[in-house]
Amino acid sequence: MSVKKLIMGTAALLLSGIGLTCAAVRIAQSGISPPIGLLAAEMTLPTGTADFPDDIPSVEAASQELSSPEEVSAEEASPSPAAPKPAAVPTVPPEPSDSGFEASAPTAEELRQYEKSHEGEQQYPVRTFTTTLGNESYQNIQVRNSSSTDIDIEAELQAELGFRLTKTDQPQVLIYHTHTSESFLKYDTGYFYESYYPRSSDPSENVCAVGEELAKQLNAAGIVTLHDTTVHDDPSYSGAYDRSFDTVSRYLEEYPTIKVVLDIHRDGIGSDEEKSKPVFQADGRQAAQVMVLAGYNEDGCEEFQDWEYNLRFALQIQNEASRRYPDMMRPLYFSDFMYNMNVNTGSLLIEVGSESNTVEEVRYSGYLLGKVLAAVLAPAEQTS
Repeated sequence: MSVKKLIMGTAALLLSGIGLTCAAVRIAQSGISPPIGLLAAEMTLPTGTADFPDDIPSVEAASQELSSPEEVSAEEASPSPAAPKPAAVPTVPPEPSDSGFEASAPTAEELRQYEKSHEGEQQYPVRTFTTTLGNESYQNIQVRNSSSTDIDIEAELQAELGFRLTKTDQPQVLIYHTHTSESFLKYDTGYFYESYYPRSSDPSENVCAVGEELAKQLNAAGIVTLHDTTVHDDPSYSGAYDRSFDTVSRYLEEYPTIKVVLDIHRDGIGSDEEKSKPVFQADGRQAAQVMVLAGYNEDGCEEFQDWEYNLRFALQIQNEASRRYPDMMRPLYFSDFMYNMNVNTGSLLIEVGSESNTVEEVRYSGYLLGKVLAAVLAPAEQTS
């Protein structure tokens, strides 16, 4: 083990209990006992990468998707659901258009009913923070590198991507969710109730709402995008990455024109008595910060030899987003993991907000991220 890895190991739970070896090509996902066990915290580094306020909760673990050991009994485990059928593709690509973000604010009556439904429950605080500093940087790009390798951000940013989009009426982007039931708070009240459980089967309240906004913007830009909402983490959290890998594989077989595959998640930051959410402002509206993850092939797995292409793609997203919307991006998280990023050379895992961001905040981030991706992915002939 290198000195660098030892240092990083003192700063965070680097993938606790998970050995990222070649035998674990798809990463047998670690599940967590609900409800509080599902919540892990933001990872910080010994270099002081996160500009948190002094009084926010202690935050020292990686995101829940990356760190928590699984405790799922044989009785809890269940067979995989029936294979979903890939979504139908529109016969005519959408015309580029943007009607703007469709905001929805709660009414006074909705807030009153919300409070009434939790009458007698203990309230716990939700604190906000903005983190933008990594331990490596180039111009406006910040990276939190906890991998076992060094990277040349400038060189990778300028290198060729592993794909190129073209003008076509066939799908070129797939959005899906390994942890489909990850959800958010409904309202921005500054607190959460003791009964809050950040999982939901309602696609308007979980990460599917983010994926929907993202897909709308890409389709509006003329980039045909499919959004799969298959639930991969319920009733069993165990094996979610295996199931989502199978879903993605079916799409790639059905639609070989797909070149970009995005797994949309959310983070978990805080404890059972205090939570924190990453936020930024864009055009006068509060949104959830976004974190892109790219993995390094530490063990030389044959199926993940092209990891560097994903990193280049992630860096381009980081660069464009930071240029358009300052503070939108948390540092790009680069470490020794794969998480289905081996399916093609345009695969990334993206976390939008945390479980204490509101649905409205993360939807808005999905809308903005869609604009960023549309610019990054624009076919050459469409680039001005």
